[in-house]
Amino acid sequence: MNRKYRRPLIAGNWKMNKTPSETREFVTGFKAMLPKLRRCDIALCVPAVCIPAAVKGARDSRIAIGAQTCSAFASGAYTGEISAAMLKDAGCKYVILGHSERRAMGETDKNIHAKLLTALDSGLTPILCCGESPEQRELGVTEPWITMQLRAALAGIPPEKLRTVVVAYEPIWAIGTGQTATPDQAESVCAHIRAVLRKQYGAKTARAVVILYGGSMNGNNAAQLLAQPDIDGGLIGGASLDPQKLLCIVEAASCEAE
Repeated sequence: MNRKYRRPLIAGNWKMNKTPSETREFVTGFKAMLPKLRRCDIALCVPAVCIPAAVKGARDSRIAIGAQTCSAFASGAYTGEISAAMLKDAGCKYVILGHSERRAMGETDKNIHAKLLTALDSGLTPILCCGESPEQRELGVTEPWITMQLRAALAGIPPEKLRTVVVAYEPIWAIGTGQTATPDQAESVCAHIRAVLRKQYGAKTARAVVILYGGSMNGNNAAQLLAQPDIDGGLIGGASLDPQKLLCIVEAASCEAE
Protein backbone atom coordinates (compact mmCIF):
# COMPACT_ATOMS: atom_id res chain seq x y z
CA MET A 1 0.00 0.00 0.00
CA ASN A 2 1.06 3.57 -0.55
CA ARG A 3 0.04 5.51 2.54
CA LYS A 4 1.30 8.77 1.05
CA TYR A 5 -1.69 8.88 -1.30
CA ARG A 6 -4.24 6.44 0.15
CA ARG A 7 -5.59 5.34 3.51
CA PRO A 8 -5.85 1.54 3.93
CA LEU A 9 -9.29 -0.05 4.28
CA ILE A 10 -10.23 -3.43 5.69
CA ALA A 11 -13.84 -4.24 4.76
CA GLY A 12 -15.64 -7.33 5.98
CA ASN A 13 -18.28 -8.92 3.75
CA TRP A 14 -20.48 -11.04 5.97
CA LYS A 15 -22.57 -12.33 3.06
CA MET A 16 -25.71 -14.10 4.40
CA ASN A 17 -24.45 -14.69 7.92
CA LYS A 18 -25.39 -13.52 11.44
CA THR A 19 -28.69 -12.37 12.88
CA PRO A 20 -29.24 -8.86 14.29
CA SER A 21 -28.63 -10.20 17.82
CA GLU A 22 -25.39 -11.86 16.74
CA THR A 23 -24.39 -8.67 14.94
CA ARG A 24 -24.86 -6.58 18.06
CA GLU A 25 -22.74 -9.01 20.08
CA PHE A 26 -20.00 -9.14 17.43
CA VAL A 27 -19.70 -5.39 16.94
CA THR A 28 -19.69 -4.66 20.66
CA GLY A 29 -16.94 -7.21 21.25
CA PHE A 30 -14.89 -6.25 18.20
CA LYS A 31 -15.05 -2.57 19.07
CA ALA A 32 -13.55 -3.29 22.48
CA MET A 33 -10.67 -5.24 20.89
CA LEU A 34 -9.52 -2.50 18.51
CA PRO A 35 -6.32 -0.58 19.30
CA LYS A 36 -6.79 3.10 20.09
CA LEU A 37 -4.58 4.35 17.28
CA ARG A 38 -6.40 4.68 13.96
CA ARG A 39 -4.05 3.62 11.19
CA CYS A 40 -6.58 2.08 8.81
CA ASP A 41 -10.29 2.36 8.02
CA ILE A 42 -12.58 -0.52 8.98
CA ALA A 43 -15.97 -1.40 7.51
CA LEU A 44 -18.44 -4.21 8.12
CA CYS A 45 -20.79 -4.90 5.20
CA VAL A 46 -23.64 -6.79 6.81
CA PRO A 47 -27.02 -8.25 5.73
CA ALA A 48 -29.70 -5.57 5.35
CA VAL A 49 -31.65 -6.67 8.43
CA CYS A 50 -28.49 -6.35 10.53
CA ILE A 51 -27.68 -2.76 9.53
CA PRO A 52 -29.53 -1.04 12.44
CA ALA A 53 -27.91 -3.32 15.01
CA ALA A 54 -24.47 -2.83 13.43
CA VAL A 55 -24.84 0.96 13.27
CA LYS A 56 -25.95 1.11 16.89
CA GLY A 57 -23.17 -1.19 18.05
CA ALA A 58 -20.48 0.72 16.13
CA ARG A 59 -21.48 4.11 17.55
CA ASP A 60 -18.55 6.09 18.96
CA SER A 61 -16.04 3.84 17.21
CA ARG A 62 -14.05 3.88 13.97
CA ILE A 63 -16.07 1.01 12.49
CA ALA A 64 -18.12 2.05 9.46
CA ILE A 65 -21.10 0.01 8.31
CA GLY A 66 -21.90 -1.00 4.76
CA ALA A 67 -24.49 -2.93 2.78
CA GLN A 68 -23.95 -5.76 0.30
CA THR A 69 -25.95 -4.30 -2.60
CA CYS A 70 -28.54 -1.65 -3.37
CA SER A 71 -31.24 -1.05 -5.94
CA ALA A 72 -30.48 0.66 -9.22
CA PHE A 73 -33.65 2.71 -8.67
CA ALA A 74 -34.12 5.67 -6.34
CA SER A 75 -37.67 4.64 -5.36
CA GLY A 76 -40.81 3.09 -6.79
CA ALA A 77 -42.71 -0.16 -7.19
CA TYR A 78 -39.77 -2.53 -6.71
CA THR A 79 -40.92 -4.96 -4.04
CA GLY A 80 -38.07 -6.30 -1.93
CA GLU A 81 -35.49 -3.80 -3.12
CA ILE A 82 -33.61 -1.34 -0.88
CA SER A 83 -32.52 2.02 -2.26
CA ALA A 84 -29.15 3.66 -1.75
CA ALA A 85 -30.86 6.59 -0.03
CA MET A 86 -32.47 4.19 2.47
CA LEU A 87 -29.08 2.67 3.25
CA LYS A 88 -27.51 6.08 3.71
CA ASP A 89 -30.31 7.19 6.03
CA ALA A 90 -29.96 3.95 8.02
CA GLY A 91 -26.34 4.84 8.75
CA CYS A 92 -24.39 3.05 6.02
CA LYS A 93 -21.22 4.54 4.58
CA TYR A 94 -20.32 1.79 2.09
CA VAL A 95 -22.11 -0.54 -0.32
CA ILE A 96 -20.60 -3.51 -2.16
CA LEU A 97 -21.49 -3.57 -5.87
CA GLY A 98 -20.79 -6.17 -8.53
CA HIS A 99 -19.65 -8.97 -6.22
CA SER A 100 -19.06 -12.18 -8.15
CA GLU A 101 -21.81 -13.95 -6.18
CA ARG A 102 -24.30 -11.26 -7.26
CA ARG A 103 -23.06 -11.50 -10.84
CA ALA A 104 -23.60 -15.27 -10.68
CA MET A 105 -27.23 -14.58 -9.72
CA GLY A 106 -27.74 -12.58 -12.92
CA GLU A 107 -26.43 -9.11 -12.16
CA THR A 108 -25.02 -7.52 -15.32
CA ASP A 109 -22.51 -4.77 -16.00
CA LYS A 110 -25.45 -2.55 -16.96
CA ASN A 111 -27.12 -3.21 -13.57
CA ILE A 112 -23.88 -2.52 -11.73
CA HIS A 113 -23.34 0.76 -13.57
CA ALA A 114 -26.85 1.93 -12.67
CA LYS A 115 -26.35 0.94 -9.03
CA LEU A 116 -23.03 2.76 -8.92
CA LEU A 117 -24.65 5.95 -10.14
CA THR A 118 -27.46 5.87 -7.58
CA ALA A 119 -25.02 4.96 -4.77
CA LEU A 120 -22.80 7.94 -5.59
CA ASP A 121 -25.81 10.25 -5.89
CA SER A 122 -26.92 9.17 -2.41
CA GLY A 123 -23.52 9.82 -0.83
CA LEU A 124 -22.49 6.19 -0.34
CA THR A 125 -18.98 4.93 -1.05
CA PRO A 126 -19.27 2.03 -3.51
CA ILE A 127 -16.91 -0.93 -3.23
CA LEU A 128 -16.85 -1.97 -6.89
CA CYS A 129 -15.85 -5.61 -7.39
CA CYS A 130 -14.17 -7.06 -10.45
CA GLY A 131 -12.41 -10.34 -11.10
CA GLU A 132 -11.88 -13.30 -13.36
CA SER A 133 -13.05 -16.91 -13.30
CA PRO A 134 -10.65 -19.89 -13.27
CA GLU A 135 -11.35 -20.43 -16.97
CA GLN A 136 -10.57 -16.80 -17.84
CA ARG A 137 -7.30 -16.92 -15.93
CA GLU A 138 -6.41 -20.17 -17.69
CA LEU A 139 -7.08 -18.54 -21.07
CA GLY A 140 -4.91 -15.56 -20.17
CA VAL A 141 -7.68 -12.96 -20.53
CA THR A 142 -7.63 -11.64 -16.95
CA GLU A 143 -6.50 -8.12 -17.84
CA PRO A 144 -8.85 -7.50 -20.81
CA TRP A 145 -11.77 -8.96 -18.83
CA ILE A 146 -11.18 -6.71 -15.84
CA THR A 147 -10.62 -3.70 -18.11
CA MET A 148 -14.04 -4.33 -19.65
CA GLN A 149 -15.70 -4.66 -16.23
CA LEU A 150 -14.16 -1.40 -15.02
CA ARG A 151 -15.01 0.61 -18.12
CA ALA A 152 -18.59 -0.65 -18.14
CA ALA A 153 -19.15 0.16 -14.46
CA LEU A 154 -17.43 3.55 -14.55
CA ALA A 155 -18.81 4.85 -17.85
CA GLY A 156 -19.54 8.57 -17.51
CA ILE A 157 -18.28 8.81 -13.91
CA PRO A 158 -16.35 12.12 -13.54
CA PRO A 159 -12.92 12.21 -11.83
CA GLU A 160 -14.18 13.90 -8.68
CA LYS A 161 -16.67 11.05 -8.11
CA LEU A 162 -14.18 8.31 -8.97
CA ARG A 163 -12.11 9.42 -5.98
CA THR A 164 -14.94 8.20 -3.72
CA VAL A 165 -15.10 4.75 -5.36
CA VAL A 166 -13.20 1.81 -3.85
CA VAL A 167 -12.25 -0.97 -6.29
CA ALA A 168 -11.94 -4.56 -5.06
CA TYR A 169 -10.13 -7.21 -7.08
CA GLU A 170 -11.71 -10.55 -6.25
CA PRO A 171 -10.33 -13.48 -8.26
CA ILE A 172 -13.30 -15.84 -8.39
CA TRP A 173 -10.98 -18.85 -8.22
CA ALA A 174 -9.79 -17.68 -4.79
CA ILE A 175 -13.15 -16.98 -3.11
CA GLY A 176 -14.22 -19.58 -0.58
CA THR A 177 -11.82 -22.11 -2.09
CA GLY A 178 -8.92 -21.73 0.32
CA GLN A 179 -6.79 -20.67 -2.62
CA THR A 180 -5.18 -17.25 -2.52
CA ALA A 181 -3.41 -15.35 -5.24
CA THR A 182 0.28 -14.96 -4.50
CA PRO A 183 1.31 -11.43 -3.56
CA ASP A 184 2.86 -11.05 -7.02
CA GLN A 185 -0.30 -12.29 -8.78
CA ALA A 186 -2.54 -10.00 -6.73
CA GLU A 187 -0.26 -6.99 -7.19
CA SER A 188 -0.05 -7.59 -10.94
CA VAL A 189 -3.83 -7.30 -11.33
CA CYS A 190 -4.23 -4.43 -8.85
CA ALA A 191 -1.48 -2.53 -10.67
CA HIS A 192 -3.34 -3.18 -13.93
CA ILE A 193 -6.54 -1.78 -12.38
CA ARG A 194 -4.70 1.39 -11.42
CA ALA A 195 -3.20 1.59 -14.92
CA VAL A 196 -6.70 1.40 -16.45
CA LEU A 197 -7.85 4.21 -14.15
CA ARG A 198 -4.73 6.23 -14.93
CA LYS A 199 -5.32 5.97 -18.67
CA GLN A 200 -8.94 7.09 -18.31
CA TYR A 201 -8.66 9.67 -15.50
CA GLY A 202 -5.01 10.68 -15.23
CA ALA A 203 -2.29 9.83 -12.71
CA LYS A 204 -3.43 12.16 -9.91
CA THR A 205 -6.94 10.70 -9.75
CA ALA A 206 -5.81 7.09 -10.21
CA ARG A 207 -3.31 7.22 -7.36
CA ALA A 208 -6.06 8.44 -5.00
CA VAL A 209 -8.29 5.37 -5.57
CA VAL A 210 -8.19 2.69 -2.89
CA ILE A 211 -7.83 -0.82 -4.36
CA LEU A 212 -8.59 -3.87 -2.22
CA TYR A 213 -7.69 -7.53 -2.66
CA GLY A 214 -10.64 -9.82 -2.03
CA GLY A 215 -9.61 -13.45 -2.37
CA SER A 216 -9.24 -15.34 0.93
CA MET A 217 -7.08 -12.77 2.72
CA ASN A 218 -6.40 -13.93 6.27
CA GLY A 219 -4.10 -13.35 9.21
CA ASN A 220 -1.38 -15.54 7.70
CA ASN A 221 -1.12 -13.85 4.30
CA ALA A 222 -2.38 -10.31 4.97
CA ALA A 223 1.01 -8.73 5.70
CA GLN A 224 2.56 -10.00 2.46
CA LEU A 225 -0.43 -8.95 0.37
CA LEU A 226 -0.67 -5.53 1.99
CA ALA A 227 3.05 -4.91 1.46
CA GLN A 228 2.36 -4.64 -2.30
CA PRO A 229 2.32 -1.03 -3.58
CA ASP A 230 -1.11 -1.19 -5.25
CA ILE A 231 -2.98 -3.25 -2.63
CA ASP A 232 -4.52 -0.81 -0.16
CA GLY A 233 -6.54 -3.22 1.96
CA GLY A 234 -8.82 -6.22 1.80
CA LEU A 235 -12.41 -7.23 1.16
CA ILE A 236 -12.63 -10.02 3.70
CA GLY A 237 -15.15 -12.86 3.54
CA GLY A 238 -15.04 -15.78 5.97
CA ALA A 239 -12.34 -14.30 8.20
CA SER A 240 -14.52 -11.25 8.89
CA LEU A 241 -17.03 -13.43 10.76
CA ASP A 242 -14.52 -14.09 13.54
CA PRO A 243 -13.49 -10.99 15.51
CA GLN A 244 -10.04 -12.32 16.39
CA LYS A 245 -9.27 -13.28 12.77
CA LEU A 246 -10.49 -9.92 11.53
CA LEU A 247 -8.42 -8.14 14.16
CA CYS A 248 -5.28 -9.92 12.90
CA ILE A 249 -5.88 -8.49 9.41
CA VAL A 250 -6.57 -5.01 10.80
CA GLU A 251 -3.33 -5.20 12.76
CA ALA A 252 -1.43 -6.25 9.63
CA ALA A 253 -2.87 -3.27 7.76
CA SER A 254 -2.00 -0.96 10.64
CA CYS A 255 1.60 -2.19 10.70
CA GLU A 256 1.95 -1.72 6.95
CA ALA A 257 0.51 1.78 7.34
CA GLU A 258 3.17 2.88 9.83
